[in-house]
Amino acid sequence: MTASQAASASPPSILAYFKDFKVLKETPREYWGIQLINFIDSAAYFSLLTIVTIFLSEEVHLNDTDAGYVVTLLTSLITIFLLFSGFLTDSLGIIRSLWLSLGSRLVLTGAVVLLAKAGDFQGRTFLISAALVLMAPALAMVQTAFQSAIKRYTNVRSRSAGFNLWYLFMNVGAAGSGIMIDVMRLHFGLSTVWVIGSGLATSLLCMVALLFLVKREEQYGEDNQFSSYSSLPQATADQGSSFWSRPYLILKAMVSEKAFWKFVALITLLLGVRAVFTYIYLLMPKYWLRILGPDAAIGTLNAINPVLIIIGLILFIPLTNKFNIFKMLVYGAMVSALSLFALALPWQQAAAVLSSVSSYLPASWLTDPFVAAYYALSVLSMILLSIGEVIWSPKLQEYTAAIAPEGQEGSYLGLSMLPWFLAKTVVSVLSGHMLTRWVPEGIGTRLRQGEVSFWDSPEAMWLILGIVALLGPIIALIFKNWFTKGARWQR
Repeated sequence: MTASQAASASPPSILAYFKDFKVLKETPREYWGIQLINFIDSAAYFSLLTIVTIFLSEEVHLNDTDAGYVVTLLTSLITIFLLFSGFLTDSLGIIRSLWLSLGSRLVLTGAVVLLAKAGDFQGRTFLISAALVLMAPALAMVQTAFQSAIKRYTNVRSRSAGFNLWYLFMNVGAAGSGIMIDVMRLHFGLSTVWVIGSGLATSLLCMVALLFLVKREEQYGEDNQFSSYSSLPQATADQGSSFWSRPYLILKAMVSEKAFWKFVALITLLLGVRAVFTYIYLLMPKYWLRILGPDAAIGTLNAINPVLIIIGLILFIPLTNKFNIFKMLVYGAMVSALSLFALALPWQQAAAVLSSVSSYLPASWLTDPFVAAYYALSVLSMILLSIGEVIWSPKLQEYTAAIAPEGQEGSYLGLSMLPWFLAKTVVSVLSGHMLTRWVPEGIGTRLRQGEVSFWDSPEAMWLILGIVALLGPIIALIFKNWFTKGARWQR
């Protein structure tokens, strides 16, 4: 399709996208209660991720390496529990699952705040770290409860729009978390303890919304009425062996198929790109603080990504169905990988560019060329990352469904979580070592004075990570014919 054809076709697609949301007028109060909880909980969750490494260093006095290990346990366990929390959600029901997860989050957040404000005592570091890590099951369960609830509180007509709006609300919450962090830190001068402690208020607000807005959990039907709810039938003794052997048989069939190994190869190649999203909360907060200073607007910088995702979801995703899935996947991944190369550029060159366009910029932006240059490079990086994410991230699941044999789409889609788990685990373990090596305390002053060689600077770290991320999509593009052979799509 030519650019002119895409342009002429875009207005109907966008109008159709917005029109799709009209069906949500049919959804019950419970659906909107879940979306309110989703928004509030997302703000708390992304605030925690953004600030946790800084909190562990500033308030718990862990070094970069040990802080990275704690975050490794937290984020890896969240992903592991995501694989199993669905069974518990199905057993408890949506409402009780949300009460359990929100209540656990409330108690554990309170414990972290109390321990952090209690002063030093023996075992304090272990207790705070343990309380953070123990949040993992609750953080996982709330996500499975959300997805179960959206399916339960929508019908066939409204389900697609219901899940789209859920993703939009999540990103709005993520953007709000960045603003909240900077308001608390920079405007009110509060420590990271209270940024973590905002989870107390958000958990209470979510519980209030749950109490008053979510009262039923039967399936919402095509007649816009709740149906009588019945649980899934229990497996009989005769069915038990076949039930438990079925996952093994499915896995055995999958590993004997070429499609499975194509899938494994692709998600392995994309591992470096998926890892970029872990850098947002593992590396970038400390990177910004140590280069830009204690007043760095880390929340606002992090909010750029979800804000652009919201815009992209509304304006761009309706158009992506007109283009080749695999090319969108690979090229979008390349754009996300290139975001790291923006951070590898010398700040002096960025300052020179800003100086050349100074007549178009507020004078306050250029009072410190060093700070202005790093802000500009950081903003450019987040823009590239977000553009790439909008293009490629949805296409990974679409490619997975297209390459999977009939009847095995669910198994393949489940396995698509593997690169995210691996990326979070590997990068979390290495994050503290990378910060110690390339972004130590005092690096900002030394960079400003020109005392740091390139290979000892943060720019070297971003260059290495960028090359690792970019190699995967390039190799995937080279072997395009192999990856796409036998896929079930028309574009």
